[in-house]
Parts: sequence; C-alpha cells; structure tokens
Amino acid sequence: MFQFAKEGRPFILFFSFFAVLSAAFRFHWLTAVFLIFTLFMFYFFRDPDRVTIRDGKAFYAPADGKIILIKESVEKEVLNSKALMISTFMSPLNVHVNRAPCDGVVRAVKYFPGKFFNAYTDEASVNNEHITMLLESEDGDVVVKQIAGSVARRAVCRVQQGETLTQGQRYGIIKFSSRVDIFLPLDTTVKVRLGDKVTAGETVLGVIGR
Repeated sequence: MFQFAKEGRPFILFFSFFAVLSAAFRFHWLTAVFLIFTLFMFYFFRDPDRVTIRDGKAFYAPADGKIILIKESVEKEVLNSKALMISTFMSPLNVHVNRAPCDGVVRAVKYFPGKFFNAYTDEASVNNEHITMLLESEDGDVVVKQIAGSVARRAVCRVQQGETLTQGQRYGIIKFSSRVDIFLPLDTTVKVRLGDKVTAGETVLGVIGR
C-alpha cells in the first residue's frame, strides 16, 4: 500500500488546493503546474515499508542515497572522541525518511542552527543547520546527524531523549536534498565503498567483530 510521511501533508494540501482553485477558474496551464507539484510532493514524501534483517552486530544505513565520505574523524558535538564517519548524500529523488541504524536508547537529541551550503560539501557537515542524535547501543555509542542542504531547510527528528529505537525503525525525515552523517565505533568493519548506493534499513554499512 502506498504511504507517505506525515511531514508531507502541508505541501500536498497546499499544491492540491491551488490546483483545484485554478481549475475552478479555468486557468488550465496553472492547474497543470500545480498538479505536477502535487504529484511530486506525493513522490518525494513517499515512505515505503522496508525489510530490516535484525542483526545485533550490524549497523544499517540511516538514509537512502550515495556514500560520499568514509573516514576516521573526531565527533565534537556529543562524543568528543574519534569515530568512523560515513556520509550519505540524499538527492531530491531519494526517499528522505531516516531509520535507526541499530537498537539503542536515545541519550541526546541536539539542534544546531547554521547555514545551508550544498549538502555534498565537507563544510556542510559542520556549518549547516542539523540535528544530532546520540544512540547508545550494546556495541558502543552511535551518532547520527541529519543535515540540511542548500534546498532542504528543515530536518525533523521524531524521537526524544530516553526513548528506545529498534533497528530499522523510522525516526525522522529531512525535507528535500540533504545529507546524513553517521559516526560508528572505531572497531567497525566497513561494508560499503565510496559511490555505493544505499537503502535505509536494508543496506549494512558496517559490522562489529567480524
């Protein structure tokens, strides 16, 4: 069954209202434009079900998109320590619903105001508006950053400190083109390469102890 994220409702209602209004006044070309935007909003905010094969030693992709960065880095916002950083760029054509990479307890959710550089650039990870979530798992702390891009102007995290997430569970969304950075324990064995296309809740980014 087709379903879409609740965050898309205002956009869908807005464009569909003006499509009906312009049709009522017989502005046919304008009606066509608003109908196209309405259909795109349905497409963009689609939220398909995913099959996550539960694996306590695996970390799944939190976002659909393309792997643009894999490196050891210092996470300075909540961990203040080195971690394995993997970045995923999400184009406007990707599903933008984010999913939990592993089971864990949400220990922190922090909002950071900022700029709106292209999400593909390195400075976007630090300077762009973003939401950072700290997830405590059995294999160590995991940090996931939802980063707004030049088009995306808002990230939404649906969970709060103290809540428990299960692997593959939906927990947020970023509106339009954007980026998600994940910081994993250093003893994680990476299972993806630069340029790989990944699917949230289905593609394994790395595993512990293998």
